[in-house]
Parts: sequence; structure tokens; C-alpha cells
Amino acid sequence: MIRALAIVAALAASQGNAQDATEASGAVLRSLDKVNGNLADYQMSSGEVVKLGRLEIKLNSCRYPTGNPAGDAFASLEIRGEGSVSHLFEGWMIASSPALNALDHPRYDVWVLRCITS
Repeated sequence: MIRALAIVAALAASQGNAQDATEASGAVLRSLDKVNGNLADYQMSSGEVVKLGRLEIKLNSCRYPTGNPAGDAFASLEIRGEGSVSHLFEGWMIASSPALNALDHPRYDVWVLRCITS
């Protein structure tokens, strides 16, 4: 009986924490060249590819909490070396926690700043 109540409570808590997300038209990413210290911002539309040195960065999607455009953005990215078919990074990056799922590259860091909402 206690075990069943614990399971029901856990399910209710997990459903209560779910948040609706809204798809944005694009995102703003920031990069750091670790060799020369240059920072650059990229305003991208969904589906767009930009070049960063020998890297190609593709933005698949950017989402933010519904009703809170200034809230925590998360973006789906594909990053690969120029001319390569394999990905150096493929997945979601979260603006408030860039180190949670980061690009592991010796020269460049890339992270999400925000979604473009208009």
C-alpha cells in the first residue's frame, strides 16, 4: 500500500513539473575561439547552417517555455567538422546550463544564449 502511494506521488510530481514549450523561429548562439579569445554571436534561423572556422553548426530547433519568452531556451544542434559526415556534437543545449551537454572541441566552445521569438 505504501509503495503504491509512493509511486502515485512520484508520477503526480513528475507530471506537475512538465512545462509546455513553444517553437521559436531561430536562436542566438555564442562561440569562443580558445586560441585567440575571440567571441562571436550568431543569429540563426531554424535549419540554417553557419561556419565557425572549420566547423559547421546547424540549428534544428529552438524552444522556450510557453508564456515566458525570456525563460530558459533549449536548442537542438548538429555540429560537424567541415566536409565530415560524422557529428562532433548532436543534441540539445540548454541556455542556463551550457556545460550540461557541451561541445567537446579543443579549439571552440559553442553555447545557446536565447531563442528568437519575433
